Amino acid sequence: MSLHVFANFVTPYGTAANNRAETEGNITTLQKILWQGETHSTVSAEAIRFALRRRLAMNGETTNRSWSEENRANEWKDWTFKGWANGGGSTFIDDDLLGFMTAEAAKEEGEAGSANVRRAVLEVTRAISLTPWAGDVTFNAASPGATPSAQKKGSNPVPYGTEVHATRYQYGIALTPERLRDPSRAAKAVEALCSLGTVAGNHGRFLFDFSPDAVVFRITDDPAPRFLYCFETTDDGRTVVAPRLQARIESGDINPEELVVAGVAIAGVAASKGVKAACAEAMEKINNRLKNKG
Repeated sequence: MSLHVFANFVTPYGTAANNRAETEGNITTLQKILWQGETHSTVSAEAIRFALRRRLAMNGETTNRSWSEENRANEWKDWTFKGWANGGGSTFIDDDLLGFMTAEAAKEEGEAGSANVRRAVLEVTRAISLTPWAGDVTFNAASPGATPSAQKKGSNPVPYGTEVHATRYQYGIALTPERLRDPSRAAKAVEALCSLGTVAGNHGRFLFDFSPDAVVFRITDDPAPRFLYCFETTDDGRTVVAPRLQARIESGDINPEELVVAGVAIAGVAASKGVKAACAEAMEKINNRLKNKG
């Protein structure tokens, strides 16, 4: 049986704003979805993947794709992914974990195009706010000349509004290490996810800590996660609980011995001292299981 690694993360409480949604007039909006009948703000899986790639590079890993702040564009070491042409080729950690796709149009009419595709082994859910969005909007005014492109005639301040949400975000991941070209990269991905800093946001207008405040890892032979989006709050985000995870354990759907937990109380599961300790324990369990599988 294959080893599967699942995790559900919840961030610290913070204020989110300007996280890559569309602008409506002079209002910078949050991305939002209808979640369990109420409006919640959300952060895309693509934004989390982007932050993960940067964290992997900061951790000393060589990534194929990197973002150039100077050129405001992605830069590639091998955009043709030549290392994947055979089983022994040299590959990059971000391509292995996050997948890739290149497509070429047909050279002549009537011919089929071609595509080079690798499905992501590390799958990431969209992050959802733990509490509903209450509709908070701040009014702001940029000082004269602060944004020349938006400055009208005269020297008056430029007004604008920003939707904000004071909340936590939760998201989950799924990973099957044996599908990786280099299975040791699974633990490196876990380490990077436990150290994410900023995710999403445009320019430098807000800081939201996406490092986990609580986490549940499940290291198992079961191919189904069974506990994604397990976190809830009963006090408007001050603390987090996981009653649905508790119910899955009590029903026998999840073996508590498969779990590594920090930051939330789960009956029958010994919690680690902190998220970093839980991360280290999960990495050790993953690497030990992979060694035992040969």
